[in-house]
Amino acid sequence: MNSNRFIQKIIDQVALCDQCNLCVDRCPTYKASDKEEYTPSFRLNVANKLFKGEESLCPKEVESIYTCPQCGQCEVICPQEIKVSEVMEYCRRELAVREYGPLDSHNKVIQGILEKGNAANGDPRKRWEWLPDEFPRRESDTLFYVGCLPCYLVQNSARSSYLLLRKLEVDFMMLHDEDCCGIYFYNAGRWDLAQKKFGENQEKFRKLGITRIITPCAGCYYCFKRYYPRLLGESTFQVIHIVELVPILIKEKGFSPKKLNQTVTYLDPCRLGRKEKIFDPPREALKLCGIEVREMEDNREKASCCGAGAGIRSAYRELSYQIASQVLESAPAESIVTSCPFCFFNINYTSVKGKKDKRIVYLTDLVLKSLS
Repeated sequence: MNSNRFIQKIIDQVALCDQCNLCVDRCPTYKASDKEEYTPSFRLNVANKLFKGEESLCPKEVESIYTCPQCGQCEVICPQEIKVSEVMEYCRRELAVREYGPLDSHNKVIQGILEKGNAANGDPRKRWEWLPDEFPRRESDTLFYVGCLPCYLVQNSARSSYLLLRKLEVDFMMLHDEDCCGIYFYNAGRWDLAQKKFGENQEKFRKLGITRIITPCAGCYYCFKRYYPRLLGESTFQVIHIVELVPILIKEKGFSPKKLNQTVTYLDPCRLGRKEKIFDPPREALKLCGIEVREMEDNREKASCCGAGAGIRSAYRELSYQIASQVLESAPAESIVTSCPFCFFNINYTSVKGKKDKRIVYLTDLVLKSLS
């Protein structure tokens, strides 16, 4: 990455903002808090100060950067097409360089990753306890990379994804020493740690001859696809989210899923939907299983953010809860289906805590049930 060129690109982006404030009502953090400092336009003003070399920031300005979920909702409506998420990513790096950050809560997670190899503070010896059978020992150029959240906190997504890949006759291997993808380092602004972790992982994949990675985690997917090339300059593998494969393989291999006859609301994860335009495959997979999707008023490119992304939940749990509550209130069906472990974890937590009476389901759970 050419740092100077990238900084100039960010400065040019920030200069495009004319404070029209169209983005304000789209921002999930502003809608949940009604705070001016939680708006994209305020955050861009802080970015302008940072990159113009101003020496000091007040606590409110630092907070504004760390509360951005980098969901991209503001980018959909911005008439100047400013990549606010990208600007915020670099702002966090700059805050870390100037020792304004990461925040204490972020540093606690970072230390956990360095010590335990995962972002969930899980015991490394228990990473594979969710496996329904013995750890598979085989070689393949396709890696099933499970991720920290699925292995420790959303184990149903790991188990059903694993069993579904086997059901669909996908040839894959797994890493007994699977480590964190490194996205938390990147999101917290510690690009030095991120670059080191990215390099270690990519070299491991290269030595094993891995050319394709399948993952059930939207965070790992986006990190591998976008952040690895940004910091390493290249990527030696293709990355696929499991929902991209499911409808293709069901049809190609001639499976006839039994109809589940359910009605659900599908929540588009920010980093799969809005960021990568993966809208149709999950809906097609649900349709093949006889499931009707009852859409939220804001869906696909305008879908609501769950409030967990970019380290918000670990640092601003109440804000994360308020954002997730708004999602639950806007879902027309009793069951909400997602293909992101972060969405599942935060929406499910919020539904239980707030007694919202919504059932949260991981997409592969339903597909596996339909094929069983």
